[in-house]
Amino acid sequence: MEEPVIQIRDLHKAFDGRPVLQGVNFDVHRGETMVIMGGSGSGKSTLLRLIIGSFKPERGSIKLLGEEMTTADRRTLDTVRQRFGILFQSGALFNSMTLAENVALPIHEHTQLDREIIDIQVKIKLELVGLLEAADKYPAQISGGMKKRAGLARALALDPEILFYDEPSAGLDPVTSAQIDQLILDLTRKLGVTSVVVTHEMDSAFTIADRMAMFDRGKMLAVEDRAWFDALRKTGDAESESMPEDKRLIRQFLRGAPEGPITERRDHGALARALMVEESVIHTPSILPTRG
Repeated sequence: MEEPVIQIRDLHKAFDGRPVLQGVNFDVHRGETMVIMGGSGSGKSTLLRLIIGSFKPERGSIKLLGEEMTTADRRTLDTVRQRFGILFQSGALFNSMTLAENVALPIHEHTQLDREIIDIQVKIKLELVGLLEAADKYPAQISGGMKKRAGLARALALDPEILFYDEPSAGLDPVTSAQIDQLILDLTRKLGVTSVVVTHEMDSAFTIADRMAMFDRGKMLAVEDRAWFDALRKTGDAESESMPEDKRLIRQFLRGAPEGPITERRDHGALARALMVEESVIHTPSILPTRG
């Protein structure tokens, strides 16, 4: 069996002593789309930054395209980074450059191609995302959805083997979000790239995923194919009552339900914090009485 393009084992990360990832294990296989889900603060964006080498873990292994990222030197990291592309949540375009110049930048930086060849490459990438006619526009002149597509064209500039997407549908209207989903599917089919998508948008997740991974409080609760998560999402209320808490938590997240383990935990946490504050307050009058 072919080695996974991403292989993560016993990954731990903390900030200021606070655990963010705790013992994460999973693989991503060549040509698949893996969707990483979880609520805000669950650790999914931190995981993405660890994979691409922006952070170092406390312990654990991250193999990306066969290279151990946790111990790689600067030269190795730079070489591996030329083999993947990233679509940032905001698009992260340079406002002083046209869309064509944004896409051309990584090609200028990392290759020795002639300008004529670079111009052709830029046109191909912009055409892939449907923005060729907007090549000479600046980021301030285009919509949020177009910025996402332009960011994707730049991520494709060096013909990557892996594409990472950080909340690709964030801030977009439903129609534009659906267009981005379709673009991800088209690129995967046409180019054969491996995609890792961090999102909490369930409509998008179930549209594009081959497999899905669910995070909660820095732990991986489940890594399964889309059909497994879809079946769990469709489970009835009566049947769900006998499920383990992890499954009930995943089901609540998938359905966006207002009641379940996630909200119960938040409510209990708020009460505990309120009681701690109440107990820690010393009720001292601001003015001492002068009479006995």
